[in-house]
Amino acid sequence: MKIVLLVLIGLMLGLLGGAVIGVGAGLAWVSVFHTSDFEGYSGMLVFFTFMPIGSIIGGLAGAIGLGMVAGQKPAPAENPHP
Repeated sequence: MKIVLLVLIGLMLGLLGGAVIGVGAGLAWVSVFHTSDFEGYSGMLVFFTFMPIGSIIGGLAGAIGLGMVAGQKPAPAENPHP
């Protein structure tokens, strides 16, 4: 149950972080490649292309990453009395 909870937390945090990174990457793309602002094209490009792609990649990375961390076996405790 702990693993499932951590995977869901990783998924949610990854979705949010990926969306933020996707918007940043989209804004960088628009400014570097001088995308047209005609009728909001550049805004639609950022929010309908880069943000969902960033969310998907971030969500998967967060879920897999925290799932792997949660699935690791704990280190064996050292014996204080030899």
